[in-house]
Amino acid sequence: MSKKLIVGLICGGVSPEHEVSFNSARNIYNAINRKKYRVEVIGVSRKGQWQHLPERAFMKVKSLDKKLGRALALMPGQSNPIVHKSGKNTFPKIDIVFPIIHGPMGEDGTLQGLLSILNLPFVGPGTLGASVGMDKDFTKRILKEGGVNVSPGAVLYHHEKPKYKALIKQFGLPLFVKPANMGSSVGVSKADNEKELKAAIETAFQFDYKILVEQAIVGREIETAVLGNLEEVKASGIGEIVMEKGFYDYESKYISPDAAKVVIPAKGVSKKDTENIRKTAIKAYQLLGLEGLSRVDVFLTPSGEIYVNEPNTLPGFTNISMYPKLWEAAGLKYSDLIDELLDLAMRRFERSNQLQKTK
Repeated sequence: MSKKLIVGLICGGVSPEHEVSFNSARNIYNAINRKKYRVEVIGVSRKGQWQHLPERAFMKVKSLDKKLGRALALMPGQSNPIVHKSGKNTFPKIDIVFPIIHGPMGEDGTLQGLLSILNLPFVGPGTLGASVGMDKDFTKRILKEGGVNVSPGAVLYHHEKPKYKALIKQFGLPLFVKPANMGSSVGVSKADNEKELKAAIETAFQFDYKILVEQAIVGREIETAVLGNLEEVKASGIGEIVMEKGFYDYESKYISPDAAKVVIPAKGVSKKDTENIRKTAIKAYQLLGLEGLSRVDVFLTPSGEIYVNEPNTLPGFTNISMYPKLWEAAGLKYSDLIDELLDLAMRRFERSNQLQKTK
């Protein structure tokens, strides 16, 4: 019998999606193949402290605001780069990391860069892909340059004085306002008039110094799951978020999920449009240099045009999350999906290690 790989499951983090991360992590922990993997949980507190969490504490905690496990320290360049900070070091040598920290300091390239410095293979895109895929401004620039439709809009910085009337004149109403670097629709607002636009901009600036003001695209909100490294990329079928009213914001995703209905497969979408959505998602994924996984969200207009809304480079793995549900509908079970993601991470790591590092 081959030796089990030790997976470091990193969750929590300093972003507003802290609790969502723990929900995703518990789902992964429960579904992972224990015949192949042993899991060690690394919880990151809201202050950024790393802790080795015992199973009992991990399964119950909603938010890591106090000490629940042994503190960890990072030691780049060592054969075992993650150790207990004090006392006898009994922290096992991690073979591979599954980071499931959503939002800033988790899926924006910062954690990916740190794991690369520690020379650890990890699930999800590399540092550059994660950074670009998280920043909605740079995402749109790259996709537009690559010939992919994106919604017209403007970028505003915190030090600038917004010209509300000019924005409305240029892009019309309603407008969507969102932080450039945030996930799960945190800080996103819809504005139907100038007063609401002012409030939406103030809200978005609470979460980022750079925000986007975007023209609303009239169309259906369709999502597809993408999986693979550079060598081979595949897309699932498509799903749709159906709202009775409003838009798919943080509250409808996690606080009042009954407000939104997830339909897989999306109904009434032609084979041609479905295939175009899948091809567009793969093209966006490749243009942005993504690997491992991503959920790509698009708008499908009544005329059949496809606009990429955004990629989610480390999508949720909660019991209501679209990414694993899409693959399950395609015949890939949750535990098998985790297997494939870990395998993709190891293969990318091995590919990287074949490169010459020094002269």
